Amino acid sequence: MAQDGWGTYQFEFGGGLVTNLSPLQLGTQLPGSARTLRNFEPSIEGGYRRIEGFDKYDSNYVPPYGEPVVQGSGQSGTSLEIANIFTEPQDGDTLEIAGVSGTYTIATAGVSYSAANKTATLTLTTSLDSSPADQAAVTFGNTDDTIEGLVYFNSHAVAYRNADLLQSTGSGWSKINTPDYGTVLVDGGSQTGGSLDVDGLTATPQVGDTFTVAGIEKVYTITGAVTVSSGSATLSITPNLASSPSDDAAITFLSTDRSAGNKHRWAKYRFAGTDKIIFTDTTNAPAYYDGTTFTVIDDAPTNVIGAEHVSVYKNHVFFGKNTFLNFTAPYDEDNFNSGAGAGEIDVGSDITGLFVFRDQLIIFCEQKILRLTGNTVADFQLTPVTDDIGCIQTDTIQEVGGDVMFLAPDGLRLLSGTDRIGDFGLAVVSKPIQSEFDNFITLSTSYASVVIREKSQYRLLGYNANITEESALGILGTQFAGQGGEGMGWSELRGIKAYVAYSVYTGTTETIVFAHDDGFVYQMESGNSFDGSDIIATFSTPFVTIDDPRIRKTFYKLFLYTDPQGSLNAEVSLKLDFDTTGIIQPLPIDFSNATSTVGFYGQATYGSTSYGTKLKRLFETQTIGSGFAVSLQFVSEGTDPPFSLDAATLEYALHGRR
Repeated sequence: MAQDGWGTYQFEFGGGLVTNLSPLQLGTQLPGSARTLRNFEPSIEGGYRRIEGFDKYDSNYVPPYGEPVVQGSGQSGTSLEIANIFTEPQDGDTLEIAGVSGTYTIATAGVSYSAANKTATLTLTTSLDSSPADQAAVTFGNTDDTIEGLVYFNSHAVAYRNADLLQSTGSGWSKINTPDYGTVLVDGGSQTGGSLDVDGLTATPQVGDTFTVAGIEKVYTITGAVTVSSGSATLSITPNLASSPSDDAAITFLSTDRSAGNKHRWAKYRFAGTDKIIFTDTTNAPAYYDGTTFTVIDDAPTNVIGAEHVSVYKNHVFFGKNTFLNFTAPYDEDNFNSGAGAGEIDVGSDITGLFVFRDQLIIFCEQKILRLTGNTVADFQLTPVTDDIGCIQTDTIQEVGGDVMFLAPDGLRLLSGTDRIGDFGLAVVSKPIQSEFDNFITLSTSYASVVIREKSQYRLLGYNANITEESALGILGTQFAGQGGEGMGWSELRGIKAYVAYSVYTGTTETIVFAHDDGFVYQMESGNSFDGSDIIATFSTPFVTIDDPRIRKTFYKLFLYTDPQGSLNAEVSLKLDFDTTGIIQPLPIDFSNATSTVGFYGQATYGSTSYGTKLKRLFETQTIGSGFAVSLQFVSEGTDPPFSLDAATLEYALHGRR
């Protein structure tokens, strides 16, 4: 209670966004929490910190059609045939051709595409400036189709766009879905027509693979199933050979068909000392990659072809498709021989996710959760965790602070170990923001999630093709307490649009990448802007009545305690009496941290920067306004470095009871 009618009220910012209490209850019970908290994160270091931005991981867009090339020399005019293309180009697409001047546009109804031959004949709006060379690279302009797969592996981002997988270290993309079948050579000279004898095969080429032959023009596509005997095979191909290749001419494979793939799921593992990733795409056979060699598991069983989920547990690779859980032999990602230790389990409900947690494989289904324990097929045991709750969206499953977060029908839940061996907790942790969460679910058509481990933070990002990047929705949760879901602090995100996302710790470096439908891959927790756009962040405290809701107060002075990392420009407003209609509200007050004389690495100016100058952390300002309840509302819009709002004090005087 204020002494002699004067007092100081202290806000200690913490607790995160809470919207499941009435305004009066919130201000009374949790005055340091937030009634709005957007693009601020509840910080493990205290207070609310404006989030960091994101930048393009690579300034180059992921090529929309892989690495197509000109199909045959001597072409001219407005017609151009290209090969090694696994997705049909669209009218209006632009392209450039190596060695030919100009940028060209595909005319209306100007595409004739052959999915079987992996070729396209394009009608252009202008004539070619010159005849392109055979197999000249064709580079298409960026399109608006979605990147449906993204992982960070071996210091590369690996992205799936349309029918191709490409990787980048940040300075250009190169295709990785290039098969390796050994040192393959032409087997005999004087061959013509639509077949080609080859030898030197160490694996079986597949229908849809494309290749070139040294010394002859054009790209060739395998059109029929291949039978390999002692390393030799006859390939059925299209088009017919442009000329007869020399005996032992080198065969160079360009691509293997990954068309029609959907959202990718990945698992990392290490067998025989080699780091690898393996992935599924709900349509094609699974494939794995070791940083050099790309291998498709074409001989996988029916219930593995088109699998949706993959995980590695006890040195077996597990695949989930519909109700079936298939696993390989130990240390062998493409051995499905039951005699070698592989097997299949029907779990009785559609699988929605696989996750290794505390020496067991958790199998999430739509209406139940199971766990697999044991080491080999001889002692694997499947037991229920719950028959009442399931996971409704695979891409929400993440481990956060020793618990597993996932989206259930009633909100976000944590699968937590308890003190009892083999027992689990399944607390709903999103109840404090249920209304915001329901709105997020309603407006999102797909989800991606990441964890930021050094912040004990979980981010659930929504995607909707009809929502702009600026309006893209997200939910952020920071875990403050131990396991079990207590102590989660929540906030909302705006402006991070993600269809796919991935985060990983490599040594001491955490990398978080995401992508959507603009062709670029972005790196989160990088920079002070949203790829050059302002970050708009808002935070409003609850309405506090300062002991008595029916005594009017006049507010005179505000002290704001901050923790900036650089320049700071924001505003604070006093919102009175629950911001109801008819109440005159005071004007916003600007507060800024002038840094013209403060030195920042890479930004200091010789002759104007002062050695030893410190950033301003405490802001003092006069306020005006009178009311029964008050809330502080902060707004930051710009590209300043992140800053924290730690606490505030508000000086006031009491008036008579009304």
